[in-house]
Amino acid sequence: HIPEGLPSLSLPVFDADLWQALLLPALLINTGLLLLFGLQHSVMARPGFKRWITRGLPQSAERSTYVLATSVTLMVVFACWQPLPGVLWQIESAVWGKALWALNVLGWLLVLVATFLTNHFDLFGLRQVWLNWVRRSYTPVPFREILLYRWIRHPMMVGLFIALWSVPMMSMSHLMFSAGMSLYIFIGVHFEERGLRVELGQPYQDYAARTGRFLPRL
Repeated sequence: HIPEGLPSLSLPVFDADLWQALLLPALLINTGLLLLFGLQHSVMARPGFKRWITRGLPQSAERSTYVLATSVTLMVVFACWQPLPGVLWQIESAVWGKALWALNVLGWLLVLVATFLTNHFDLFGLRQVWLNWVRRSYTPVPFREILLYRWIRHPMMVGLFIALWSVPMMSMSHLMFSAGMSLYIFIGVHFEERGLRVELGQPYQDYAARTGRFLPRL
């Protein structure tokens, strides 16, 4: 019995024959797609790769090329993603369903806002191209603790976590995608922070000591 007002869940129902026929190939393809995204997103962000690609590419176009490659990779992931049978949970309550969709939208808005709290146009490589176009030297965006960044170091990643998991129906396909992307976020943040500690030195180490990675320190 579920008390009135609480969300009801639809438990997953599995067909053994269907899983046997479809599960393994789909899992292998989806795992390969997640690895493709992870490798592209990580390898192209490494300083060694940046030095290599700018041998034949203008320095000002390096970041926008990275963003373009990421976009193409994501399109491949979305186009080739294989459906998996089964549903882990499904919220039957219309009220709770709308609440989760609202939370999902909030997550994406948090991602967008976080890009502007740093520098949206520098993040996507537009500022670099514009400065080159007007023949001005590029200067890195200074490290600043502004708004959300005063309490957490990665509000953009927090927004992605919220968007990935706040859904009224969690299919097995969505579960694999959310879990894979969440795992990559943890790995990517680890290497990003290691690079920032080297690049920014003691100021970033002090910042990391007084702020939480994804949640504010109590």
